[in-house]
Amino acid sequence: MIKIIADNKIPFLQGALEKVARVEYYPGGKITREHLQDADVLITRTRTKCNEKLLKDTSVELITSATIGFDHIDTPWCEANGIVWTNAPGCNSGSVRQYVASALSYILSKEKKKFVDITLGIVGVGNVGSKVEIMARTLGIRVLLNDPPRYRTEGREDFVTLEKLVEESDIITMHVPLNRDGIDKTFHMADESFFNRMKKGAWFINSSRGEVAQTKALKVALKSGHLAGAILDVWENEPHIDAELLALTDIATPHIAGYSADGKANGTAMSVQAISRFFGLYMDNWYPDNIPDAPNSRLELSCKGKNTEDIFNELSMFAYNIAADSRLLKSSLATFEEQRGSYPIRREPEALKVKLLDENENCKKLLMNLGYGVI
Repeated sequence: MIKIIADNKIPFLQGALEKVARVEYYPGGKITREHLQDADVLITRTRTKCNEKLLKDTSVELITSATIGFDHIDTPWCEANGIVWTNAPGCNSGSVRQYVASALSYILSKEKKKFVDITLGIVGVGNVGSKVEIMARTLGIRVLLNDPPRYRTEGREDFVTLEKLVEESDIITMHVPLNRDGIDKTFHMADESFFNRMKKGAWFINSSRGEVAQTKALKVALKSGHLAGAILDVWENEPHIDAELLALTDIATPHIAGYSADGKANGTAMSVQAISRFFGLYMDNWYPDNIPDAPNSRLELSCKGKNTEDIFNELSMFAYNIAADSRLLKSSLATFEEQRGSYPIRREPEALKVKLLDENENCKKLLMNLGYGVI
């Protein structure tokens, strides 16, 4: 029977593999080489640094990360030493789209603008950015897209340079991986020059990786008033984040944009399925059957006398109140990790139901295009 060491905070995992493996659970940041001496598999999140120091002279054959990112895995070392690794691309893309939707609702309500009045710049058009693009176009927002790797591969004419996107966007949202070097380097992509080129009064949203934005440069842009505001879910040096930057942001959350119950379930399922394929465990289609409902999963909505912005704001507040998460972090910075570890149930629009109180085909179509179940 194979032995698996797993991060004890990976949701819906306990009980999934125990019939086919010996599973031990530990806090992700406290997993040591001793734990892995006779282990075959390591199931991780971002808090476990999977490098030579942790893995050398262990029996680990496979690392599965239940997260979209994999910068916590030293992939060249693993590959050179015969350790297979997998991540969970796209697992939380719907959750991050939901986060961005709530962020847009917050900004538009504060600025008292309509969708047709703004240009949204999306930097990184992969699993997450593509969903944000579809949502924005559904709402009638002008969209600018930047993704050099995809442009080189596809040659899409609607991709623009980063310079054009930065200079013309009213809101910029980042959805890139963390690349510390190379032609597609994203480390400190949003630096002093980046923020200086942004429109005065523009907004900056980052839910990708904290190191994508240079903390010092962002603080200057906010303190000077050049930017109208920032919404940040990710930070340099997590969980030891910059308190001054925290205070300067309009919305600040503890790296939970992808933390919907659905996104977590997807990531865990992709890890279990990867282990099943690797060892032939006949669990290739496994998926959690115990995802709890949100405390409030049904909304009665009247569209009468409301414009698209009104409806979108009501839906966004129903589905996810981003401001509540922000108030908690701003009031208790020291509990950054605890807030992540005990994050409440949040379900994505597809798991929520909206009952329309009046017959309005345009409203019904909008809701369905945004992913909500209409009853």
